[in-house]
Amino acid sequence: MANSPDALRPIIVRTVKQLRGHTGQWRRAGQTIGLVPTMGALHDGHISLAQIAKDNADRLIVSIFVNSKQFSPHEDFDRYPREQDADVAKLAAVQADLVFLPSADEMYGEGFATTIHVDDLTRDLCAATRPRLFDGVTTIVTKLLLQTTPDIAVFGEKDYQQLLVIRRLVRDLDIAVTILSGPTKREPDGLAISSRNQYLTPEQRGVAAQLNRILRDTADEIAQGSGIAAQVALAKSKLTGIGFDGMDYLEVRDADTLEPIDRLERPARILGAVWLGTTRLIDNREILPSKSGGDPLV
Repeated sequence: MANSPDALRPIIVRTVKQLRGHTGQWRRAGQTIGLVPTMGALHDGHISLAQIAKDNADRLIVSIFVNSKQFSPHEDFDRYPREQDADVAKLAAVQADLVFLPSADEMYGEGFATTIHVDDLTRDLCAATRPRLFDGVTTIVTKLLLQTTPDIAVFGEKDYQQLLVIRRLVRDLDIAVTILSGPTKREPDGLAISSRNQYLTPEQRGVAAQLNRILRDTADEIAQGSGIAAQVALAKSKLTGIGFDGMDYLEVRDADTLEPIDRLERPARILGAVWLGTTRLIDNREILPSKSGGDPLV
């Protein structure tokens, strides 16, 4: 007999008490828990992270909370897409066990006065133009990790700086969770999938895909030995020339520390944040040093 739609629908909870009731039952049964924190407006990128968590834990929790503390006053908190019914349907399809849908009052009750700050990794790149971003992210992620006590939590590589910040947070605070990452999911033309892509006009959408192409080509040139400074300057010129309206940064950084580099001696990332109209797009590509020499002749 086939399962009914309700049998496949994830449990929906809105309070920490309800959440802990379910996680406590799972723990007593010896089951492991995976967490995917999101702000909703779920797309294939989020679903791929949920699948990673599902593959690595017995139970899957997905949180949906549009976190006001990571938005600055001039940003898009009010218009950020909220699609709860559609999100729950997508999570049912991936067989999520529980969706945590807290209110702002549940997460930040009266008198809430604590902020979690990770220093070294949050001094530039996205932090330079989004000053509230990472303190907001680290505070809410810390709360979610304490509330759900997962064995694993999964974050996407598209938000690469955020991924490293969360790994540092977990390491420094001795939080007993393994952080897994999922590769950036892309549209057929290469544009990194994002909830904010829906802000783009058709004309802007055509331009947007060029960000990935230019980052990819630049990464390839640097991996093959071209100078970093010259290639970054060329990439900036190309982005400006094809119609991007502004650029917060385009940088090549060490893949583990995000320190600036001028020579490729270990794995690196090229990271960019650009604007099309009022829409900010971010993306990054891995750069691996080419292996020197070759296989010996036999």
